[in-house]
Amino acid sequence: MSARPDTAPPTVLHTAPHSAMILAAGLGTRMLSLTSDLPKPLVRVAGKPLIDHVLDRLDAAGIRRAVVNVHHRADTLISHLAARARPEIAISDERDTLLDSGGGVRKALAAIGSDAFVIHNCDSIWTEGTHTNLGRLLAHWNEDAMDCLLLLAPTVASLGYDGRGDFALDPAGRLRRRSEREIVPFAFAGVSIAHPRFLDGMPEGPFSLNRPWDRAIERGRAFGVRLEGHWMHVGDPAAVAAAEDWITHAHKR
Repeated sequence: MSARPDTAPPTVLHTAPHSAMILAAGLGTRMLSLTSDLPKPLVRVAGKPLIDHVLDRLDAAGIRRAVVNVHHRADTLISHLAARARPEIAISDERDTLLDSGGGVRKALAAIGSDAFVIHNCDSIWTEGTHTNLGRLLAHWNEDAMDCLLLLAPTVASLGYDGRGDFALDPAGRLRRRSEREIVPFAFAGVSIAHPRFLDGMPEGPFSLNRPWDRAIERGRAFGVRLEGHWMHVGDPAAVAAAEDWITHAHKR
């Protein structure tokens, strides 16, 4: 059984992340019935666009600046973001070339700065436990020991995920990839912290965050924190309806 990485006291923050990268440039093809006229980050769940769920969460955690990459229906998304006062928002434009998750973050590094930062997908929603999950993730960050720190959802308490898991954790909270025939307890919940050195040597152009993750795992510098509450991956219209039902009735569970 994998140990919970948050049983020990949180590590001391060396440089508190105050910036975030929001991955909002995807095509949203699995949401096609909802994204023909708007980008996926503006799909509403429980009355609020997905990206506003993310931005509100970041703002509450003390994140002061967010870089948002855009591609599909970019003008619509940029117009929506212009109405927000917090956090401060900068746009990373990928209308010419879609760069995938890793390439998108690499392109935005100049706007992100030289300190550690949060990376947040737009299609992850969760219910909270005793403490906020983003706050717990920030509290466990230790840039001396880590190049990346991922929020991991137990697959047994997840909605919209039917895989065999992504990662296991050792007793110190270090990540290990699932082997081909293995079932592991955790799925990536769409949120992480990274230091810019995490992308040292990565190429220009499109590439997945899986590449620098795997390198950090090999070096023993990739860690995870277990999500408390229930994680909802909102990847298609059916998942939107399921997430809305879960949120509406969560207080009764």
